[in-house]
Amino acid sequence: MLNVRKHVLAAAVLAALAAPIAWTAQPGVVSATPATQVQAGDAFSEDFTDGSMTYFESSDGWGNGNPFNCFWHKENTPMDGGDLELVIDNSPNPAADKYPYAGGEVRTKKTYGYGHYECVMKAIKNDGVVSSFFTYTGPWDGDPWDEIDFEVLGKDSTKVQLNYWRNGKGGHEKMIDLGFDASEDFHTYAFDWTPGKIVWYVDGKEVYRHEGSDVPITKQKIMMNAWPGIGVNDWLKPFNADNLPLVAEYKSVKYTPYTGK
Repeated sequence: MLNVRKHVLAAAVLAALAAPIAWTAQPGVVSATPATQVQAGDAFSEDFTDGSMTYFESSDGWGNGNPFNCFWHKENTPMDGGDLELVIDNSPNPAADKYPYAGGEVRTKKTYGYGHYECVMKAIKNDGVVSSFFTYTGPWDGDPWDEIDFEVLGKDSTKVQLNYWRNGKGGHEKMIDLGFDASEDFHTYAFDWTPGKIVWYVDGKEVYRHEGSDVPITKQKIMMNAWPGIGVNDWLKPFNADNLPLVAEYKSVKYTPYTGK
């Protein structure tokens, strides 16, 4: 994981992780970790119900800047309830954090390329928050900004927003009606990322696909976070802090490399 000081310095870049706003990639940035670099040994399955993390680690000690109105604390990623919890709560020290709220985020220690990505999660239902499962890399890693998203917006947890970024260019949001409330039970969210194609699935059923030359090409970290927004009321609605703490729950994450067959 990037160290704390680097994250603080990179806040302006990482602030754009989930916001539907424009960002310009650094000119001349070339991927040092192409998504084609995969092997069978990259496969893993992380079961959070056993109370431990092997492939993931908690973000701790920095904030991403707007529109994330929270400071990441390891304490906001507990695993004592039979799954991984990502907690949004009041900051334990807002003067030091410089944010009114604390949030939870985990990310893999390594990056991963083409393959099948799968997560079992239960999202938050609350105006102004996001519960997510996504892959990401960016300029601080020496890469262009590439990303593939599942984002449940707490203002309407009967839908999920899909998106992807290639070299800092996003704007591919797609809202999917789930046919259920994602905050009421666990469901499986997955995508296949292969050369020139992304296919998203919910509970094993394909819900959307995109094919084209603008698909991400850089290996990325697998991430999940839960956070309150600021300055994005049109997107998330104003954050309602009346129900704190808010908890998104995760049972497992699985990655299977793409073999080309």
